[in-house]
Amino acid sequence: MENVLRPLLVVGGSLVITLLVGWLVDLLLRRADGRHRETPVWGLLRLCRPPLQVVLCTALLRASFGQLRLAVVRDHRAGIGQVLTLVLIAASAWLVIRVAATVVQSSYARYATGTRDPARVRRVRTQVTLIQRVVTAVVATVAIAAMLLTFPEMRAVGTSMLASAGVLGIVAGVAAQSTLGNLFAGFQIAFGDMVRIGDTVVVDGEWGTVEEITLTFLAVRTWDERRITMPVSYFTSKPFENWSRGGVQMTGTVFLQLDHSAPVPAMRDKLRDILGECAAWDGRDWSLAVTDTTPSTIEVRAVVTAKDADDIWTVRCAVREQLIGWLRDHHPYALPRIVTSPAALPPGDHWRELTGAESVGASSDAGPAELDKAPRTGRG
Repeated sequence: MENVLRPLLVVGGSLVITLLVGWLVDLLLRRADGRHRETPVWGLLRLCRPPLQVVLCTALLRASFGQLRLAVVRDHRAGIGQVLTLVLIAASAWLVIRVAATVVQSSYARYATGTRDPARVRRVRTQVTLIQRVVTAVVATVAIAAMLLTFPEMRAVGTSMLASAGVLGIVAGVAAQSTLGNLFAGFQIAFGDMVRIGDTVVVDGEWGTVEEITLTFLAVRTWDERRITMPVSYFTSKPFENWSRGGVQMTGTVFLQLDHSAPVPAMRDKLRDILGECAAWDGRDWSLAVTDTTPSTIEVRAVVTAKDADDIWTVRCAVREQLIGWLRDHHPYALPRIVTSPAALPPGDHWRELTGAESVGASSDAGPAELDKAPRTGRG
């Protein structure tokens, strides 16, 4: 009878204590969350209940499994103790990581709620994300090392490794040079405020938004939903465009190649009307001017503004589309064209003033030879 009751008391008692403590902790956290609505830390700490219960249950079983007095336990006492120790270390690491993540997330939530500057919020978000991943990596490394050191064989290996630590350190440094470079570049990006999660960037000719930053790579989501994964060392060694740096407001340009006869003043009035109907335009500034000329065309530049990179793209596309459509429907002569036939000759009086010869239309005897003497205008 004792062989049955003792295991039930040990195992069942550990489970009951674990569930009771977990319920009590959850109750206290809920009450604290109800009293302190200004901070989400108490509500987020409730996510730590599962690892806390695993740690508590494992610790109770590790301390009391020797009281079971079962043949199986006596024969495998060392193995059972080893397994429970490994589970306890892993659960403790899980609890530490969850608590650290909870504190970091609550701090970021409070900062994001009280700050109206989106650029600062993105910067803090980037730093918080990288700090959280560093803590996770450090805790996981320490936990794995602690688990390995519970094996007697690994202690001997550790002693021999310490004897040759200098040589191994040099070899590891050379072999992991690229990885370490990316690691330090990740810290430089996080705390140097070079690029942040949510920034609009142009890298290798691709326009997109920074979606994720880790200690080794950075993911950019392009406008067509592709993901470009690049090493973080790229952003510390090569130039790139950050459209969100210094504020999210943007100024964009639209270039049009038109004929010299294009009605620029009328185009300026039409641009004002287009922007007045465009919801993406922020109303800060606009302009239209001739910025260049060639023997066959002129370059007209329209300048528009918007509150962010997405809206500036929308405004530029709307202006380009509607200006071209308006010119096509109302001023088709303003569109660039290639002339393949001779230009029309001026009337008789103007012809005589330009050439000093008799008008072609004044003499009905004018033959093909005389017509060939007409000057070329350069457009035919």
